[in-house]
Amino acid sequence: MEKGEEIIEEQAKTTSLFPVFHRQQPPLQISSSAAAATSEPWLCNSSFTTDLSVINDAVSKYDQPYEEDEEEDENKSEKSNSDKLRSQYELVDSPVSDKSSSSSDREKRKKRKKKKRKRENGRPSSYDYAATFSSSTRKPDVKKWAYSSTSSDKEYYFDSHGDRDNLAFGSLYRMDLARYKLYNSKKMSDHNYIQSNQKFGSLEGENDIDALGTTLRSGVRYWSAKYCALERHKNLKRVRIFGRRKPISSSGADYIPLLDEEKTEVSFMGATVVEESWEDEVLRKTKEFNMLTREHPQDESIWLAFADFQDKVANMQPHKGARLQILEKKISILEKATELNPDSEDLLLSLMNAYRSRDSTDALIGRWQKILTQNSGSFKLWREFLHVVQSEFSRFKVSDMRKMYGNAIQAIAGACSKQHRQVHHSFNAPSIDPAVVDLELGLVDVFLSLCRFEWQAGYQELATALFQAEIEYSLFCPSLVLTEQSKQRLFKHFWSSNGARIGEDGALGWSTWLEKEEEQRQRLISEESSNDVEKGGWTGWFEPLSKQKETSEIAASTTENDMAFEESDHESEMINIEQKDDIEALLKKVGIDAAAEADSQIKDTKTWTMWSKAELERDSDQWMPIRAKSDQISHTDGTADMEDDEQLLRVILYEDVSDYLFSLNSMEARFSLVAQLIDFYEGRISKWACTNSSSWAEKTLSLETLPYSIIDSMRQVRNILVEKQDNPTTTPLELLLSSSDDTDMRSNAMKFLCNATLLCLTAFPQNYILEEAALIAEELSNTKMNRSVSSVTPCRALAKTLLKNNRQDVVLCGVYARREALFGNIDHARKVFDMALSSIEGLPLDVRPNASILYFWYAEVELGNSNVENSDSVSRAMHILSCVGSGALYSPFKCQPSSLLQLRARQGFKDRIKMLRPTWTCGIVDDHSVALICSAALFEKLTTGLATAFEILEDTFTMVLPERRRQSCQLEFLFEYYVRMLCENHAVWELAKVWEAIKKGLQIYPSNPNLYSALTEISELHTSPNKLRWIFDDYCRKTPSVVTWLYALSFEMRRGGTQHRIRGLFERALENDKLRISVLLWRCYIEYEMNIACNPSAARRVFFRAIHACPWSKKLWLDGFLKLNSILTVKELSDLQERRGLEDRAYAIVINTLEGNLMLRYMLNKTTRFSWGTNRLISLALQQE
Repeated sequence: MEKGEEIIEEQAKTTSLFPVFHRQQPPLQISSSAAAATSEPWLCNSSFTTDLSVINDAVSKYDQPYEEDEEEDENKSEKSNSDKLRSQYELVDSPVSDKSSSSSDREKRKKRKKKKRKRENGRPSSYDYAATFSSSTRKPDVKKWAYSSTSSDKEYYFDSHGDRDNLAFGSLYRMDLARYKLYNSKKMSDHNYIQSNQKFGSLEGENDIDALGTTLRSGVRYWSAKYCALERHKNLKRVRIFGRRKPISSSGADYIPLLDEEKTEVSFMGATVVEESWEDEVLRKTKEFNMLTREHPQDESIWLAFADFQDKVANMQPHKGARLQILEKKISILEKATELNPDSEDLLLSLMNAYRSRDSTDALIGRWQKILTQNSGSFKLWREFLHVVQSEFSRFKVSDMRKMYGNAIQAIAGACSKQHRQVHHSFNAPSIDPAVVDLELGLVDVFLSLCRFEWQAGYQELATALFQAEIEYSLFCPSLVLTEQSKQRLFKHFWSSNGARIGEDGALGWSTWLEKEEEQRQRLISEESSNDVEKGGWTGWFEPLSKQKETSEIAASTTENDMAFEESDHESEMINIEQKDDIEALLKKVGIDAAAEADSQIKDTKTWTMWSKAELERDSDQWMPIRAKSDQISHTDGTADMEDDEQLLRVILYEDVSDYLFSLNSMEARFSLVAQLIDFYEGRISKWACTNSSSWAEKTLSLETLPYSIIDSMRQVRNILVEKQDNPTTTPLELLLSSSDDTDMRSNAMKFLCNATLLCLTAFPQNYILEEAALIAEELSNTKMNRSVSSVTPCRALAKTLLKNNRQDVVLCGVYARREALFGNIDHARKVFDMALSSIEGLPLDVRPNASILYFWYAEVELGNSNVENSDSVSRAMHILSCVGSGALYSPFKCQPSSLLQLRARQGFKDRIKMLRPTWTCGIVDDHSVALICSAALFEKLTTGLATAFEILEDTFTMVLPERRRQSCQLEFLFEYYVRMLCENHAVWELAKVWEAIKKGLQIYPSNPNLYSALTEISELHTSPNKLRWIFDDYCRKTPSVVTWLYALSFEMRRGGTQHRIRGLFERALENDKLRISVLLWRCYIEYEMNIACNPSAARRVFFRAIHACPWSKKLWLDGFLKLNSILTVKELSDLQERRGLEDRAYAIVINTLEGNLMLRYMLNKTTRFSWGTNRLISLALQQE
């Protein structure tokens, strides 16, 4: 009996994983078929039949040598006895029990125990490799060891049960990581395969265990840097699969190619499997690019891909010298490409970026000047050149930048006029060539960059004057045949007069002003001629009456000023003697010692703080230019001299704007100028440009504060997520740079915008985008962005005035009705909508297509009011949409539409959308056609369901080519509507469909803020934060933009992300060459370090980096003076002022106060805009006293 048990135990150790089951049921008592029928399902796993002899053999070779001689004989005898016992077990039905067999079994058991004791005592500190491979240390769900010779149907497994040892050791277990052997293709010889295994043998499991010493086995239990280095080795060959390539037609002559080197490749399902190392890949791709560039030298994409591949190769080089050599190779490639394609702007930009990495600043600017001389009409090259020069800290000067902007504008304007003349003489048609339109749009973008530069540098009134001059010069030019020189001479007369300019009260426009001036001149001439007829004879030369009045007024004012100056000089001499000590005492209080030597400096940081606050106050108040003959400038008494001098510096002469004037012939460029004016002053305007356009990219790149559109979208997402109470205590990004000046729109600025927009409506009649902007500006100027002040719409009076002037403008009725509904006056809005839609049949034919916009707006207003209790808004919306779909005459709502009317509306929508297909295929997409499609989708949503509505919208996008889809503002609005409808119904719709739609939209419009808001909202509600982080990282890497990084940072701050993660996002964003000049990102970074991370030293380092990258931004410099004054010393603040050109700041204050030298103050103030606050500094000190 004992012998039988011993035989069963011995067999269990060699062939079974669970010996306990063998003790219960011996194998001979159950047949194979019966065992299969009665066994449990979980016993059918392949791991119970796994042969572990391979692992036992692999482990046995790591035993120590001293045990081999001692146990050799015992192993032989045990092997022979086990064979005999196994055969006896198969033949004997019952166990044999005799004394001889029992005594021999006892001796064998004693020997095995002795051998086991020797193993345990002989190697107490060694690594137990047998235990490593035993089943007791394996994870329960892993069925197969790495490098095992046993085969299985499933070659990969998922471990759903975590290993607690990973937490203890801090990383994954070495044997649980996936290992990949070299691909052993049939064409590879066994000798090469053995050599490769020997070369990289440390990657194999057995060699890995054997190669490690005793001291390293515990330390390298997990994946180490040694194996990572081997994986990145250039000679390590990897398997690459290449699909079928289309044959490239060869334009050259036939030739006999050289024999290629032998390659280890095999064909698999039509694809080519190649085994190559990194060096092999570099050689292969270089050969391919050389062949492609020879066969297709005019293809720019091939040259650009070849140059980008050099960057990839350079990143793999560990030494700087090798990277410089590859850079030289890249430059030579691009030089050859530009030689073959001299008109390619993309190749030239890539070449100049490569030069920027190698050459010095002076050499780089010299190369830029040479290229711009040859390509003076390229606005892309000029725009990139201005970015390069503007961001050079060592060469930056405001005067130099103005000259360069003037050269750029004049060069591009000359190219526009030249192309316009050529097209006009060639075709003799009023239409404008699309190339000319694109060039004029680029010219407007360069002009807007100049205005932003002047505004951000501190010259706000000059930026405003540039806008006024250009809009008057381009939009309100008199209808006269004039040369450019005559036109400028005539405009100089208008600018130097007292006539109101655009945006000011009483402005009429240049052409209207000139007509009235001519009428007045003719009337004066007629009056004078009548007087001459009565007198008779020649009476000598005479001046016009208006000129005489001006001359007499000037003479009178001059005499009065001379008398006032004489009196004030005598009085000031007496006053200065008495108040000299008082002024010196006041200056000492603010940190200035007027009696000190020339090398002394300010001793207190409070001086710079007071000065910075005064500068901010001036920027928020003094942004409008004034007239030289205005009553605002006076010299009545000596106490007002300082304020009068500041007013004098706000005078913008014609010479200040003459170099930047140009004419625009296309309506697209003119509308872009007006729309960007409204957007520049933070006015509310509908979508007027696609986010893929250069105008949008330049606008977002030059931001200093968050615009209202991004703030509103971020605030909506935050309000939705606050309801979940995830982390309401965190500081969101939209509040990081908020202040009273940034959030509250100044009423005078909104009044300026309202006046300017109303005047521009004469050039763009019945333009609902400008009409809506004017009404909103009127609201903001009256209510200051507080809609709860009164139930009466603030723009009601203005809207009624506009409707009286043009009663056929039905779209204006829709704009006004939407404003009424927004303020809660839904009944009044319905009356306006009903009146407009009822009068459409009596309007001209060219106005009737706009009815679809009215129907769509009316339906949206009703559905927006559907949340109110006891509301019939849904039935009203059905009635409105049924009328527009069926084409029936509109009548006010009485009851729900009948089923027959709904059927006609559905068929009508289908027919009208089918009629739009040919025009949309040609790329002609307008606003009323988009409104028609949105109405059809809304109708199907209310009647059939969401599926049909989404199908209509999805089919619509297929009617337009992808490239045209990317540049269409209307199609972008349509896609935003589609995503908004998906997000509103995400609870009842498939989440995967919503997710895919948003991702598809971001692929087409990667800088759209509304799509990022939808992505953040859906991800926060339905997915994990890590998934959204991966998506943001992917988009930031593929299509980096300011909007993408802002939303990534907003998500992390709202989630309370770690400081390392947020700092990493900031650093990665500012490492980009294009985004490094974003003032908004730098300001957010400084604010984050100061207020959220509470790390002033890090904020100080970021500030110095920021002013080095963006030296023109006054707001950025003032952030350092106001927010970092606690960590910046007085000497550092003085050095900053000296670097900005303000080394005589303190003494300018003393000179202005004690001497009152006007010309000296004027010269000092003209050097930089920062010195304008010195007067206020003295005034503050006097007020404190």
